[in-house]
Amino acid sequence: MPVPAAVTDTIAAISTPPGRGGIGIVRLSGPQAASIAVQLVRMRHPLEHAHARLADVLDAACDAPAHDETTRIDEALVTFFAAPHSYTAEDLVEIATHGSPVVLELLLRGALALGARLAEPGEFTQRAFLSGRLDLTQAEAVRDLIDAQTLTQARQAASQMGGALSHRVAPIKQSLVELVALLEAGIDFAEDDIDVTPQQEIARRIAELTPPLAALEASFARGRIVHDGLTLAIVGRPNAGKSSLFNRLVERDRAIVTATPGTTRDLVTERISIGGIPIELVDTAGLREGPSSLDGSHDGILEEAEQLGIHRSREALADAALVLIVLDATQPLNDEEHRLLAAVQGRPAIVAVNKSDLMEGPRSESGLPFAYAQEPALDALTTLSTSALSGEGIVALREKILALATGGAAAEPGMLTNLRQHRAVTTTLAALADAATANAAAIPHEMILLDLYRALWALDSLTGQTTPDDILNLIFSTFCIGK
Repeated sequence: MPVPAAVTDTIAAISTPPGRGGIGIVRLSGPQAASIAVQLVRMRHPLEHAHARLADVLDAACDAPAHDETTRIDEALVTFFAAPHSYTAEDLVEIATHGSPVVLELLLRGALALGARLAEPGEFTQRAFLSGRLDLTQAEAVRDLIDAQTLTQARQAASQMGGALSHRVAPIKQSLVELVALLEAGIDFAEDDIDVTPQQEIARRIAELTPPLAALEASFARGRIVHDGLTLAIVGRPNAGKSSLFNRLVERDRAIVTATPGTTRDLVTERISIGGIPIELVDTAGLREGPSSLDGSHDGILEEAEQLGIHRSREALADAALVLIVLDATQPLNDEEHRLLAAVQGRPAIVAVNKSDLMEGPRSESGLPFAYAQEPALDALTTLSTSALSGEGIVALREKILALATGGAAAEPGMLTNLRQHRAVTTTLAALADAATANAAAIPHEMILLDLYRALWALDSLTGQTTPDDILNLIFSTFCIGK
């Protein structure tokens, strides 16, 4: 979806979600936006920059004079933003009406009939980027803000829209440009008594660039999690209280809970937010081997539905970023649970010893039954006592999930939030490492400059200054139409 730097056409789109709503907005951008808008509606006062004006939406099919009240279908609020003081840096008009799809469609069809064309997905924001109103990280943040499902995601997107990442990159880029200019001057004016930059000076400048870039690269650990969220699979034996804990974390009765083992036969999922981190909980079927009926009439063979449920549980266990193993405090560990604990060694996992309200006898200092506190299979795993019935340990469980999800990475302004951004920074670091190696080997400055320019191009691609058109088109195609 290439858009030329000097745009000559005007685009139009409905910028509010499909369906009925309290209000709806039709947006126009381009050189003919204002002239088309005043033909679409009957203005009560002339358009003025950054001022809202009342207007009437008329029935174009009605034969009555335009001033006749019978021709009016709806009232509208028309806001005009003159170039370059608009979102797209072009003339931009937003027509707000009651949110009837019929009225919005009437306005859009009218705009297209008057010479506008239907906007492509993300084209308004792409025009803002191409005009220099936004850099690429800010444009991506617009999409992230629209897609935000938690307040933390919205805050992060708003920070990026304000240029937090761009501001973090700017001094790094400036230092890199200064180093490139220094080496270029030494080459271009070698015969004019300009000293060649010493090897030690080049090494020092490259070394100063590396720590802030490495810190930026490390921010991806948390930024990606806040942006994308994680999946947590809740696994364990039947009737250990997995669904009850699932409901406690969701804070409503989402999964069916009964005293009969094997009630959950299929995966039940729900998205929640813990500390602003989006987490998709997956309640799984109980893992076991043996008869599934109460009287054992299946001769040790699980019925087909439960077999399928267990198979999907194992798939969820394999795919999940985090694992919550639920054990029954009133029962000793069985062979299946020992295999499960062994399978998650080295993975981000938490063990909840559930049904603490039913425990009898003394507990260890950690609140676990003595049998569990002395279990070697639990030594390397985060283990805590919970009760889905009384709520004991639920707050601590949420805290453990959050700590495991973030890996201890702290929130900070200007975090990398997607793979494209991360790849740009890692490429910059690799190019600088190559330049440092070449400098240490006394390679000619012309060759060192090749690595430095590669680092600069990678850094420029982060904000979109050197991003190819096909990548831009791919990014903006993920936006909604009208934005």
